[in-house]
Amino acid sequence: MKPTFRFPNQLNLLIFSILTIFIFPACQDQSTSTFTYRAQIPVYLQMNDFRTTEAVIEPGKELENPGKIYIYGDFLFINEPQKGIHILDNSNPSNPITVNFLKIPGNVDLAVNSNMLYADNYLDLLVFDISNPRNIHQIKRVEDVFESMYTERGTGTFMTLKDTVMTMDSEFSRGWGWGWGNIFWNRGGMLAMNSDASRGGGESYGQGGSMARFTLMNTHLYAVDEYSLRVFNVEQSDNPDFLKNINLGWGIETIFPFQNKLFIGSNTGMHIYDASIPSEPKQMSVYQHVTACDPVVVNETHAFVTLRTGVNCRFGVDELQILNIEDPYSPMLLKSYPMENPHGLGIAGDYLYLAEGKHGLKSFNVADVMNIDKNQLEYLKSLKSVDIIPGPKSLIVIGPDGVCQFDYSTPHKLVQLSCINVKNPIVV
Repeated sequence: MKPTFRFPNQLNLLIFSILTIFIFPACQDQSTSTFTYRAQIPVYLQMNDFRTTEAVIEPGKELENPGKIYIYGDFLFINEPQKGIHILDNSNPSNPITVNFLKIPGNVDLAVNSNMLYADNYLDLLVFDISNPRNIHQIKRVEDVFESMYTERGTGTFMTLKDTVMTMDSEFSRGWGWGWGNIFWNRGGMLAMNSDASRGGGESYGQGGSMARFTLMNTHLYAVDEYSLRVFNVEQSDNPDFLKNINLGWGIETIFPFQNKLFIGSNTGMHIYDASIPSEPKQMSVYQHVTACDPVVVNETHAFVTLRTGVNCRFGVDELQILNIEDPYSPMLLKSYPMENPHGLGIAGDYLYLAEGKHGLKSFNVADVMNIDKNQLEYLKSLKSVDIIPGPKSLIVIGPDGVCQFDYSTPHKLVQLSCINVKNPIVV
């Protein structure tokens, strides 16, 4: 049975409001041009339709719309929002080799624990044995763990987002063009853009970027959506146990684990949770800032938070904030640095790599957090970037044009090793 699509009545106002923002003219310069965008349109699906078959392993294919990136051992996983996961042999970062494509409708996030790949499939969590990434098989489905306010159990339906391509040929405000392309690239689905950068005891975890909504720590999987934190026990890695759902408020965007704590970015601030008892995360503090899109990475003493304007946070600011987190119950803002339009970021020792969206990639020496602006190392303006992983073999940078890897052994001079370009780059 094919999925049936329909627009729910309660979404009419939302859709009209979004279109109104972009169609009506703003107080900015006007130009007549043709724009093509990959957009996401809200639709309803039947719950049973996507559970009729298991995920399919397909031959490797071209990258079309990169989402999350994740490193596990010698392999690189690249999410194709709503479609599945590309798996590449990254033994040699100068020559990554496509292995296969794991087709998972509704997938936008992933994490790996002890050769078990966890991936969302609309409302469900799937588990795959990837001990041999060239011969993956699905071993578990945990149903209904990602239900949201858009789930209607009575009718067996839920809301998701469907890819579409839009071409516009009219007077179009140059100020809105970036926001329009940016929001739909950044929000691939109900569990939008982010990945994992975990460390744990004796577990074998992978590594992801700062835009994560899935993360692993101390035999537990943590997943955030727009308003909640879901906790899974994955001590038996092939049989995850859903424990609880913790309400966080609204506007939740990212999650980053560090030393038994969870740092959660939202539109309005940074939440810090004590996860020393992994099954019972407890709130330690909430640092509030102006409404802005907000990922975060941390080290032992400081949190590095990027705030940016965008369609969802049009009245925010574009800056890098540095917080002292030595007392996690009372994080304190030390200094803010103006940026162009900062997105994801990654930290390796004293070096911070910051994605500036369409404006490029910046790197800084952050040993002296009060003088970061005086210690900028590079500014690669031609490298559109959205998220970054400082991996063991390379610095991995993902953006709307593809995924590139760099030798960063000399922090002030990145050396490009390879780039995987997308089939049809979107407008940013």
